Amino acid sequence: MDPGMNQLLKWGIENSNASSVHPPGGPTSASGLNAEALATLLGSPSDAELMVDCMKTINSASTTLDDKLIAFDNLEQLVEMIDNANNLKALGLWTPLVQLLKNEEPGLRRMAAWCIGTAVQNNPTAQEVLLTMEAIPTLANLALSDPASRVRQKAIYALSSGIRNHPLALNVALQTLPEQIVGRPAADIDAGDMAAIDQVMTNLRERSKLMDTPGANLGLD
Repeated sequence: MDPGMNQLLKWGIENSNASSVHPPGGPTSASGLNAEALATLLGSPSDAELMVDCMKTINSASTTLDDKLIAFDNLEQLVEMIDNANNLKALGLWTPLVQLLKNEEPGLRRMAAWCIGTAVQNNPTAQEVLLTMEAIPTLANLALSDPASRVRQKAIYALSSGIRNHPLALNVALQTLPEQIVGRPAADIDAGDMAAIDQVMTNLRERSKLMDTPGANLGLD
């Protein structure tokens, strides 16, 4: 049975029992409905359906860029919930999401990185998927060289979220980033060392700022 329907049934039974014990207007069960169960009750689309619809809108050739960005913003807000973030894989949304990191439109690259960063933040399950999708090098290269500063910013955010407390993801990132950015031997950086990872991200942000400064020497040649 669908979890939302299961909770809806449980809620109905509890409140039916409560009404037989308490007179009309009296106290009833304090149990409430979660958003998914309430959506089922009201006939509204579930979060999973909304996520799929967002991706369809983003990839639709007939949708305007503004509407694509609105859909992406909605998707990013949905994956703030860890259950929704983990549902990306079951819904088959990770592949198109990672592919959008290479889209020719900077706004879509930026939103893809932002959405990924939100999905994997403090989420080992999503971090593992990101690693298996081989998206860590893509994010690292966006952070280093994307021509759009706002894309670089969100790529750094996604990279930072994806490697913390995940040794394998950290190793892939350190192999991609130049020594000047890493700042120390890669073997000396632990995935649980937040200060060390913060420094790597700071170095990336400083380089990103230099990219917007005419004539600046990036020091990576």
